[in-house]
Amino acid sequence: MRFLVTGAGGMLGRDLVDVLAARPEHQVTAATRAKLDITDRAAVYSAVAGHDVVLNTAAWTDVDGAEAHESAATTVNGHAVVHLADACAAHGARLLQLSTDYVFDGTATTPYREDGPTAPLNAYGRGKLLGEQAVTRLLPDTGYVVRTAWLYGAHGRNFVSTMLDLAGRRDTLDVVDDQHGQPTWSYALARHLVALAEAARAGRAAPGIYHGTCAGETTWYGLARAVFTRHGLDPDRIRPTTSARFVRPAPRPTYSVLGHGRWVEAGLPPLADWHATLVDAFTPTDPPSP
Repeated sequence: MRFLVTGAGGMLGRDLVDVLAARPEHQVTAATRAKLDITDRAAVYSAVAGHDVVLNTAAWTDVDGAEAHESAATTVNGHAVVHLADACAAHGARLLQLSTDYVFDGTATTPYREDGPTAPLNAYGRGKLLGEQAVTRLLPDTGYVVRTAWLYGAHGRNFVSTMLDLAGRRDTLDVVDDQHGQPTWSYALARHLVALAEAARAGRAAPGIYHGTCAGETTWYGLARAVFTRHGLDPDRIRPTTSARFVRPAPRPTYSVLGHGRWVEAGLPPLADWHATLVDAFTPTDPPSP
């Protein structure tokens, strides 16, 4: 298959390019932001031509910045997805659109189903929801939305790399213990996205919404302790606190645990438990790149 990866310079985008590059049966075009502005309709139509699958990881990812610049954020996360979906429809390509747990309001007490009601709390979530709706409306037979959350990986800054950086500069760290979610290794997600694309091409995976997060759940406090333990650091240096101590411009859902029923329906295993992927991702002597 011929893949186009948008946002190929980001954390997940770089992992996708690496996964695809290791599979000689596939061809990959890596479109960084400098090479492809997904808000440029003409450029998108030209870039999609000749590809079988588009993996869109390009996004406005500054959640707090989106609160102050909602129109600009929505242009990237929502309106630009219309360009991608239209181009995929015109050229006969499948689209895998990355979305977020932030389309939910976080009031649930059990994992959100893929068809659960959406109610975003912040501008970032509202923009990403518009992108989801574009895919399901314009590509009912060839569009896939994969919601993910709490991503960390080797490329770019993220919660795990921040904890390791702060470990060398502070004796103790206060980390919130009242937000629940699923830490997800970006490389593991990249492998699953490629598997989903392959299953879609073979007619085994129905279009629609999938949840691309690791199994299990924890809090940011629990993740920080696990990271410290994995790297041979004293987890008791991590102290629990509440979200009220760290007020942010964009409200965050307190419960972001997602269910994974659609993977089973497609004959694909969901991602592994977050503890296992954390072990796979990093070793005590090999921290993530800054």
